[in-house]
Amino acid sequence: MKISARSSGGFAGLSEQYDIDTQAHPAGPGLEATLASSGFFTHPQGTGEQVGADIPHWQITVEAPAARRTITFAEDGSAENARWQQLLTQIRASA
Repeated sequence: MKISARSSGGFAGLSEQYDIDTQAHPAGPGLEATLASSGFFTHPQGTGEQVGADIPHWQITVEAPAARRTITFAEDGSAENARWQQLLTQIRASA
């Protein structure tokens, strides 16, 4: 499984990018477990638009053998995005 996370926006326009192959990475099993428990492939993504260019926006893409999905969210601390923020925190820690 391949996981890609990219940010845009945010204060000063700084960006981050992470690419992880769970088959080759020591944190791979933990990331796969987080993906499964978050409902990444089944949970509907929110459609609310965030205001403020200083809020980082993320795009996380997961390519699994049987599926590919991309979600986008604002790193705004909202309850709606908590599951994606938890996944992002684990991705950052694995880098």
